[in-house]
Amino acid sequence: MSDPLRRDGRLGVGVIGAGRVGPVIGAALAGAGHAVVGITSGSDDERASAVLPDVPVLDPLDVVRRSELVILAVPHDQLPELVAGIAELGGWQLGQLVLHTDPAYGVEVLRPAAERGAIPLAVHPAITFTGTSMDLRQLQAGYAAVTAPPPVLPIAQALAVEMGCEPVVVAEGDRAAYADAIEAVTAFSRSIIGQSTARLRDIGVENPGGYLSALVQSTVERALREASDPSPLL
Repeated sequence: MSDPLRRDGRLGVGVIGAGRVGPVIGAALAGAGHAVVGITSGSDDERASAVLPDVPVLDPLDVVRRSELVILAVPHDQLPELVAGIAELGGWQLGQLVLHTDPAYGVEVLRPAAERGAIPLAVHPAITFTGTSMDLRQLQAGYAAVTAPPPVLPIAQALAVEMGCEPVVVAEGDRAAYADAIEAVTAFSRSIIGQSTARLRDIGVENPGGYLSALVQSTVERALREASDPSPLL
């Protein structure tokens, strides 16, 4: 296996998790010059294959054995068991990069892989994934929360950049608070928009989502500007 710290060539990237996130991350890294060598089966293989055409569908252990960089994009409650299970089967390799995309975990959840010589990285791109190629454009405008041991933090930051994101370092102990902030803004936004469009529909407004689109976007943009610059807007 090549030394990932050199970063002097393409990495063989394997993706475990064929939901909305994994295939898009794989496609973004492929666009940066890496080679996606395998992906696991998921709930929507047809959508995954549209984003990553001609990539072999493998079981998780085969993905790990073929990859220099393993992307773990699985549901939150499945991640610890997955990492530990692969470790018990002797799957993790010395010097292998292991990156998960969960907002709430740092690198501690990857300890079973790290104890077998793998390099643990946590990178959460802060966008709402649709699981389609449209997400690649969103990544280019987004940020990513990066957590890693100090000696390998530059690797995690470089991978975030190759995904298209601007990396922001989040400490291991702050990942839970970070995840709460991400969940609050996404859940609240969906809830408020759902309530407002339902009320407009009830009074006969056709296409309430389209009607609110410009208002919501301009309101959110102003709120974000105010959050970035707390001085009063004239």
